[in-house]
Amino acid sequence: MTIVDNRKAFHDYFIEERYEAGLVLEGWEVKSIRAGRVQLKESYVSYIKGDFWLLGAHISPLSTASTHVLPDPTRIRKLLLKASEIEKLSIKVERAGYTVAALNMHYTRGRIKLEIGLAKGKQQHDKRQTEKEREWLREKQRILRDRG
Repeated sequence: MTIVDNRKAFHDYFIEERYEAGLVLEGWEVKSIRAGRVQLKESYVSYIKGDFWLLGAHISPLSTASTHVLPDPTRIRKLLLKASEIEKLSIKVERAGYTVAALNMHYTRGRIKLEIGLAKGKQQHDKRQTEKEREWLREKQRILRDRG
């Protein structure tokens, strides 16, 4: 079940591989995410000191958050991946010029997971081509609907 998608990532990047990662979250963050108060639009994943971290994701605290906790909506959050996945992704990020993008946040068996993708940046003409293809598919559906 999807909580939030990052459609901007599909517009800006070619996604080549996808991985599911766990997140290290605090209690107030889990409550806020379950209430749907999360944004991935400006977020990105960075490789720092042997681990992958989610930066720029905004989780708005609920007004009912504890008084003894000072919530930071944009703090960096550690991603939980298998060692083999970390090694594979880190090699591609450091040597091959790929980037890792946060694609969506969803539930898997009651746990909050983040889907990340190994991505290659799109050029401006690639973005225009993708937009033309999307527009043609819409037009084709409209024509078929009007005929039937």
